[in-house]
Amino acid sequence: MTSPINSIGVFDSGVGGLSVLRAMREQQPAEDVIYFGDQGHVPYGPRPMEQIQSFSEGITDFLLDKSAKLIVVACNTASAAALKYLRERFPDVPFVGMEPAVKPAAETTQTGRVGVLATPATFQGALYASVVERFGNGVELFQHTCPGLVGQIEKGELSAPATREILEGALQPMLEKNIDTVVLGCTHYPFVIPLIQEIVGEKVRVIDPAPAVARQARRILDARGLVNESNRRGRVEFYTSGDAAEMQSMLPMLLGEAGEPKSVQWRNDLEIILPG
Repeated sequence: MTSPINSIGVFDSGVGGLSVLRAMREQQPAEDVIYFGDQGHVPYGPRPMEQIQSFSEGITDFLLDKSAKLIVVACNTASAAALKYLRERFPDVPFVGMEPAVKPAAETTQTGRVGVLATPATFQGALYASVVERFGNGVELFQHTCPGLVGQIEKGELSAPATREILEGALQPMLEKNIDTVVLGCTHYPFVIPLIQEIVGEKVRVIDPAPAVARQARRILDARGLVNESNRRGRVEFYTSGDAAEMQSMLPMLLGEAGEPKSVQWRNDLEIILPG
């Protein structure tokens, strides 16, 4: 299949960004999309900021070579570590990134106590600190990094006992503090919302940031006159730096549609090349 022209580029450290792609497919079904999962480097969370910036720059180059008109950094860790860097490095390219949904949580909480689940890199980044400073006044935030959860989701273990154990370890202490809202600060985490909701109960709101990110992407396309007005359903090309067969097996479960991912390789962790 030839590469779509003027596609939306979407990337993540793995399959987590499929939660954002799923929302985009619902809201903007005519748009062609190129999805890149850097599964050869997953997880990004424990990695140094400079390394995440380097990966993000290489992926951006790859997506731009495939005629991306907009790039969605569908990864909270990469957004925290690299979004500012990418905007400076590619000043003519519109980017949409992720930030923990502290603002809507702060606006709707009744108890004034909110739980935030995210990776260490997200919590340590300036982006998260800025969001908390701007919108977290008067709200008590309880944070947890959920070690191992991204790996469980990458394996498709969405409701396994080990996955439940990780989430219960994070959420039970928060529930004891009377939280009424849970913010998901990692694009992998929406795939375990059913399990999270089971643990916290119906009275606790769980905020999935993906729909808001999809709306922001649409606003930018509108502002730049780049919306695909076609009546056909857009195509999606999938690429992974990991195992293409593994990603392919995950697509129906996580995205709700099938695809045929292509494997790519990193050259010196700086440049992405198609094998052959």
